[in-house]
This record gives sequence, structure tokens and C-alpha cells, in this order.
Amino acid sequence: MSGARTGPSGFINSLEETLIALLLGLMTVITFANVIARFVFNSNILWALELTVFLFAWLVLLGAAYAVKTHAHLGVDAILNMLNPGPRKAVALFAAICCLVFSLLLLKGAYDYWAVFADLPPTSGRWFPTGFDMKARSQSFYEVQDVPMVGIFRFLEDLINYGDPYEKLPKVVPYVVLPLSMLLLVYRFAQAALQVLRGETDRLVASHEVEDELEAVKAQQGEHD
Repeated sequence: MSGARTGPSGFINSLEETLIALLLGLMTVITFANVIARFVFNSNILWALELTVFLFAWLVLLGAAYAVKTHAHLGVDAILNMLNPGPRKAVALFAAICCLVFSLLLLKGAYDYWAVFADLPPTSGRWFPTGFDMKARSQSFYEVQDVPMVGIFRFLEDLINYGDPYEKLPKVVPYVVLPLSMLLLVYRFAQAALQVLRGETDRLVASHEVEDELEAVKAQQGEHD
């Protein structure tokens, strides 16, 4: 187990798990605080709902990549179970490559959407990047609706907003999860394809994970008895 936590891959694993736990915890705390403010103090945290929506989006998008790593996505393996090991590996590899290509398309779209908020040029080309669109209009001055500007992001005013102050949080901050999560998704599907190629797994989804977990629990109980 210790070997699985070393190196760049182990760092990414720990970072993903920490971020997901932190996001879930922040959502719980903010929602609880807003409930207390509303029903106890007859007040309201104006930015709580919008921030919770952003945190939930981060949780879902980062969790999608993490679920690829843990083989937690839903899938049907009825046909795979009918195949011999050779064809099963070929089908799994084909599925992994299709998912990898799709995630690359998502990465391009996510970067192009986020880039204009970061005062960066989006890529040109409809499906695959063919260069950068230097004529795209910057939208770095766009702000969210309710979440106030946070001091640690004041450097963005000089970096991308030409010195103009932000009253609310700039959209570039919460939307950065789009290219980040898609990049992680590409990384995880590339990992899955390599695992299939090396013979470490024969599918992208967990096979009969409930039965496996039950057997593991029974085995542990048997050891304690």
C-alpha cells in the first residue's frame, strides 16, 4: 500500500482525495451555517447558495476523474463476461481509447470556455486544436453574481484585469475546475488504457464490486472469529 502512495501518481491521488473531502466538508459547513442564519437569526448569507453550487460543481467534476481511477463509474459487463480473455482485453482497450479521445475533446472545450475569462486565447479548430484564436475577446472582467472578492485573488486584478479592481469573485477562479478536471480525466483514462494493455485489468468498470466487498467483509469477520 505504501508503494501506491509514492511518486507523482501518489501525490495526485492524495491531492484528489483531499480536495474531494475538503469540498464536501465546505459544502456541509456553509449549508449548515446558512440554515442557522436563516432560522435562528432570521438572516441570510447572500453568497452561500452560489458558493455551494460552485463547490458542488467542483466535487462532481473532480469526482468524475477520481471515479475512473477507482473503477466506480456505472457500466454493463454482461458482454465482457461472455468473452474469452483475448477478445475481452481488446474490447476493454477499445473502450478506454474511445473514452480517452472523448476526454481530449472535453479538455479542448473546457479550456476554450475558461480561457477567455483568464485573458488567454482559446484554441482554434472545431474538434481538435489547430492553433490559438488571438482575436477572441477577453472576458476577464466578468464576475460571479454573489460571492465577494477574496484578498488572496487580488493579484488577478493586475494580472488579467489591467489593474481594475474586482467587486465580486472573477469567473476565472471557479471556472478553472473545467480544464483542470478534464485534464485529470485524460490522465485517468490514459492510466486505464495502460492498465488494460499491461493485463492489470480487463475492464473500465468494477466487476461485481458488491459481491467482492461482501466476500472481503466475510473474510475479515472469519479472521476475527
